[in-house]
Amino acid sequence: MGIREFPGGAPGGKGIAVGMRRSPDVSPRRLSDISPQLRQLKYLVVDEAIKEDLKWSRSVEDLTSGPAGLTSIEERILRITGYYGYQPWAASYKREERPRDGPGPAEAAAAGAEAGRAGRRCCRCSGPRLRKLSWGLAVVLCVCTCWAGSTQLAKVTFRTFDAPFTLTWFATTWNCLFFPLYYVGHVCKATERQSVRQRYRECCRFFGDNGLTLKVFFTKAAPFGVLWTLTNYLYLHAIKKINATDASVLFCCNKAFVFLLSWIVLRDRFMGVRIVAAILAIAGIVMMTYADGFHSHTVMGIALVVGSASMSALYKVLFKLLLGGAKFGEAALFLSVLGVFNVLFITCIPVVLYFTKVEDWGPLSSIPWGNLCGFSVLLLTFNIVLNFGIAVTYPTLMSLGIVLSVPVNAVVDHYTTEISFNGVRVIAIIIIGLGFLLLLLPEEWDVWLIQLLTHLKVRKKEETVEGSADLGAAVQNRRRARPSFAR
Repeated sequence: MGIREFPGGAPGGKGIAVGMRRSPDVSPRRLSDISPQLRQLKYLVVDEAIKEDLKWSRSVEDLTSGPAGLTSIEERILRITGYYGYQPWAASYKREERPRDGPGPAEAAAAGAEAGRAGRRCCRCSGPRLRKLSWGLAVVLCVCTCWAGSTQLAKVTFRTFDAPFTLTWFATTWNCLFFPLYYVGHVCKATERQSVRQRYRECCRFFGDNGLTLKVFFTKAAPFGVLWTLTNYLYLHAIKKINATDASVLFCCNKAFVFLLSWIVLRDRFMGVRIVAAILAIAGIVMMTYADGFHSHTVMGIALVVGSASMSALYKVLFKLLLGGAKFGEAALFLSVLGVFNVLFITCIPVVLYFTKVEDWGPLSSIPWGNLCGFSVLLLTFNIVLNFGIAVTYPTLMSLGIVLSVPVNAVVDHYTTEISFNGVRVIAIIIIGLGFLLLLLPEEWDVWLIQLLTHLKVRKKEETVEGSADLGAAVQNRRRARPSFAR
């Protein structure tokens, strides 16, 4: 597109240069000097886009709006033909180079409407984020309350019911309620409701093409049932020997163990900040051991909590290695299967411990059923929120609930036990908490930090420039407003 030349139209068979460029400093004086170029004009065809540019050109404006008699016909032709350097079809010429008046009423209304739409889009985008953050705050409070409450309630229960494995078995049995509760939520929320059998069969695809067979049950579900039982039993047994604050803060080290196992087994990305967090966790464990001196019951309790955190980390890494990710229905079915495994194969162990006098239940009338059921409900709620809370908020916020349970347990222990918060214990709690928070950083945290700093730097420069421009405009307005005393 542009100016085209018809073949054979020019005299002598020679083509003309596009735009008939001539040095602008060589200006003809008479119309006869450009008569050959004028004869060639009838062989040119001008595109519609160029006509539009010509309409806005200075030459056309001068021809249409200039006073008659001020510009000769020769001068007008010279401007149109490009002898003064004006080439409307050249890519370097833009209409925006010449100043124009401010936008008209229609343009201002259109700009206002566009700004309004942009504002509404911004509000619509921020609405879901605010809703997600609000749900995240509720989830954090729920996780913190359930985890701290279950820990303290277990500590109270062991005063009259010294049977940590039986309490573990009783609480794990409640896992059978996961899939029924999930199905109730599916019936209430789903647009296309399925029967229990249809939903069960669909969720069973998580275990393979053949579904939940006996072989799959023993090879994929049973090992995780054992790890689940060991995690809870070691943690509850540790609560008998150390205070709840130390147990809860030491259990936060499972995040560091998950990273180390994922790095070794799953070949996850190496991150220096997470290595630092793991080192801080290990240092916190050592300092926690030294806080009360190297007594046998303290060292045993700390070892049990570290073992519980290790079993929890192994459970998570093996789940990702063998089963991968799971949807909500599949996760609910898997946890219910763990409850069934606990009922079928773990029930015999509390009975053996009772008859061998390892765990003494006492008479049935003296069993604190209220404490046992309360602990089970809190632990069930904790696992439900931790596994399904991702549907309404961010996973990082859910993890914060675990570390926030440490100060809650510390306050409760301060008023209910004779715990001594010496300098070593406080430093150990801070170090482990800092390591836990470092492990919550996303993989691209350094890129996000650089982008944030760059954005803040650019914004600061823009504010400085705007402030300087406003100051200059204020000075000019003050000078203009100054009265004149000329006589």
